Amino acid sequence: MIQLIVSDMDGTLLNNKMAISEANQQAIKEAEQQGIKFMVATGRGYTEAVPALKEVGIHCPMITVNGGQIIDEAGNLVENVGIDKNRIRYILDAAREKGLYAEVVMADGVYSDNKVKRVETMTSLLHTTNPDTTFKMALVLALGRLELLNINYINDYEEILTDDRLALKVLVFSNSGQPELQPLRENLDKDKELVVTSSFFNNLEINHVNAQKGIALERVAKKMGIPLENVMAIGDNFNDVSMLEKAGVSFAMGNAEDGVKKVAKYVTATNTHDGVAQAIYRSIHEKL
Repeated sequence: MIQLIVSDMDGTLLNNKMAISEANQQAIKEAEQQGIKFMVATGRGYTEAVPALKEVGIHCPMITVNGGQIIDEAGNLVENVGIDKNRIRYILDAAREKGLYAEVVMADGVYSDNKVKRVETMTSLLHTTNPDTTFKMALVLALGRLELLNINYINDYEEILTDDRLALKVLVFSNSGQPELQPLRENLDKDKELVVTSSFFNNLEINHVNAQKGIALERVAKKMGIPLENVMAIGDNFNDVSMLEKAGVSFAMGNAEDGVKKVAKYVTATNTHDGVAQAIYRSIHEKL
């Protein structure tokens, strides 16, 4: 019996407009009415993730920053898993050397040193993942969503890499996709204290090796007293694999990477066709 549903956000719970569809909202409500708990597990930081949930009245526990933070339903921090500052500096320097744009997720939010690159990256992502959307419309959507994401813009990352602050993750972007990012990934993969995943075709997400969705999910389920076999997880990309492996019931989105579909037990519809809702209904109405 499913007692906990855990969903990724981007490419999963969120549609091509970066919003939660009415069908997904209703499915979550029906599950909760049956006593099933719902939570999200996202690569986003809390301040990036919570606006889309609040827009539709969803208040739930969260695994954020790929497992770098656990947040309770009231928005209180339960746990942090960070990266030491020297590693952060090394990652940023390595990205700069390759001409790549990077962002840093701190315990208090997401930081960028280049607003133009931030907008350009979001626009390119929306345009590429939504072929029917013109570049101009993608730009409008990007600017609209960025207003909700509470990004902090600074001149130099050294402003935040101080001893009294905790760094959780580095994001590195390439509008050309993974081939341009691969050399950096291979470099960082050599460091056993880091784990490198991706949530979109255009990024790398670098966390501490203990900051993974599956590890965080295991801790959350234990605190809730819920066996992992009674957990359902839904995701679309490689930063979701660790939780799909842990959950007793796992769904890959129809738009998921092929490698992710191979890990999941089931495949649902795409994020633009309410795949989360379909997976939830299957899990609560069928014997999986």
